[in-house]
Amino acid sequence: MDHGKRYNAVAEKLDRNKSYEVDEAVKLLKSGGATKFDQTVQIAIKLGIDVKAAEQAIRGSVSLPKGTGSTKRVVAFCQGGDIQTAKDAGALEAGADDLVAKVNGGWLDFDVAVATTEMMPKVGRLGRVLGPKGLMPSPKSGTVGKDVATMVREFAAGKVEFRNDDGGTVHAPIGKASFSEEDLKNNILAFVGRIRSMRPASTKGVFIQKVVVSCAMGPGIRLNLS
Repeated sequence: MDHGKRYNAVAEKLDRNKSYEVDEAVKLLKSGGATKFDQTVQIAIKLGIDVKAAEQAIRGSVSLPKGTGSTKRVVAFCQGGDIQTAKDAGALEAGADDLVAKVNGGWLDFDVAVATTEMMPKVGRLGRVLGPKGLMPSPKSGTVGKDVATMVREFAAGKVEFRNDDGGTVHAPIGKASFSEEDLKNNILAFVGRIRSMRPASTKGVFIQKVVVSCAMGPGIRLNLS
């Protein structure tokens, strides 16, 4: 497979049999040079979980210490005074029955949906609309709660949602290539720490089996986090 110059510039420096310390990995990430757009830095963590066991599912959210370098369009399902509170906090749209009807009618021009606990019986009826898009509010992902303003602000600022895929791997953005080495390092360690803290009691053996970071246009770099 042919790759671009920036990909090859990093790939030729890699030892595919080596796991790199975070400091060294971040230097390699940034060694491909500048691009016309600010590349997203991704992390992939292979977990030692049984994906068929519901109690071992890994799903949640985390506010990275240095942010993600991007913003998200957030809508808030809420009622009463919370509607204006959500809008003041930066919600693209906020409402109760009217917003439920709008989304049920096919409007999905947003990135994250949050909901107050009281609204979930109504929002639950949108499962067939929001579920396939990964937009259904859930307590596990931090998108359901009582403090609608905090949820809106955090997710609008790039709070990261994550869940394991069918292969037991968690993927997430952890910054931009323009971030300083120190900021990328802090975000990587914070994300890995969050995943490590979620180890299900029923798992056996090594929980975090492999961690790889990469830029959108670069090769994967395996980390040594033992």
